[in-house]
Amino acid sequence: MKSVHGNIYEFTALPKAKRNRDGSQPRVARPWRPAPAVPLVGIIRNPRAHRNANVAPEMADCSNILTESPKSRADLSRTLAGFAHRGIDYLVIDGGDGTVRDVLTCGAPVFGEDWPRLIILPKGKTNALTVDLGLPGKWTLSEALAAAHKGKTATRHPLRITECDAAGEPVSASVQGFILGTGAYALCTEAGQEAHRRGAFNGLAVGLSILWGVLQSLFGRAGNIWRAGTPTRLIDRLTGRTLTHSGPGNPDERFLAIATTFERFPIGARPFGRKVAPGLKMIVLDQPNRLVLGMIPAIMFGFAARFLEKRGLHRFATSDVEMDIAGNFILDGESFPAGRYIMDEGPLLTFVIP
Repeated sequence: MKSVHGNIYEFTALPKAKRNRDGSQPRVARPWRPAPAVPLVGIIRNPRAHRNANVAPEMADCSNILTESPKSRADLSRTLAGFAHRGIDYLVIDGGDGTVRDVLTCGAPVFGEDWPRLIILPKGKTNALTVDLGLPGKWTLSEALAAAHKGKTATRHPLRITECDAAGEPVSASVQGFILGTGAYALCTEAGQEAHRRGAFNGLAVGLSILWGVLQSLFGRAGNIWRAGTPTRLIDRLTGRTLTHSGPGNPDERFLAIATTFERFPIGARPFGRKVAPGLKMIVLDQPNRLVLGMIPAIMFGFAARFLEKRGLHRFATSDVEMDIAGNFILDGESFPAGRYIMDEGPLLTFVIP
């Protein structure tokens, strides 16, 4: 996945967002402007995105369209600060899921809890947010602005991941995105990158990655990396209790953990059940139980039964988790280092939809 400016994995190098006492980010005062007949639009365009390569920006000659292609994390932060100072009405993210993650991360210290309305143009190799919001696969800027004029929107909280100390106190800036995964999920992501290199994108790449991971985990022998657990502690910070672990295996390890705030998923999957609640939710597999792995296709499309939980498959609805992991985690396609983190819901964002 190609982000705006390469990897974001050094938490201490990120601009730190201030927090209120309740943990929320402060509301940033942006210039008040009456509802304009012609909105001011700021665009963060990733020229490296799959469908942007060798393609000219849309509507670049319009005076109310501010198109920028930042080349570094610092440039992105400055650009977003400039957009906020000018009081843009809409912030357009022209790229894939990685570009969305970068903009939300670098925009956190700028906008806090007060973001402009967001428009997503799905131009990346993976565009899971597009699926969640129900956007057309080839939505153009002009079509998006026409939809914005009609005023139809959807809201989502992103995941917010903050490095913390042994006492659970934040020690660095946060990264923000929409899908986090650990353990076997990281291996599936690498398989997805290979699918990209072979020409498969979006839902097809997701399906191929899941299929490859299931086959490796199901038929692999002892010692196979696809059947290894990752030392992981997951604690609900609201109750102080460790999230349920069941079945045989090391209680301090998890085979797989996935968290998201999405409500709809690629290829029509329903990994969190047939009725999906809004907000932060997780699906966790404690160990590579072959019966559970063999039922992954059914589980991905909503199948649920008590015997699955006894064998280590859990679905959680929560809003604030402390996560201590000994392996890397993936956030929207990018790898981040092992460590201790707080995972909670970021600011409520408003997206323009058709």
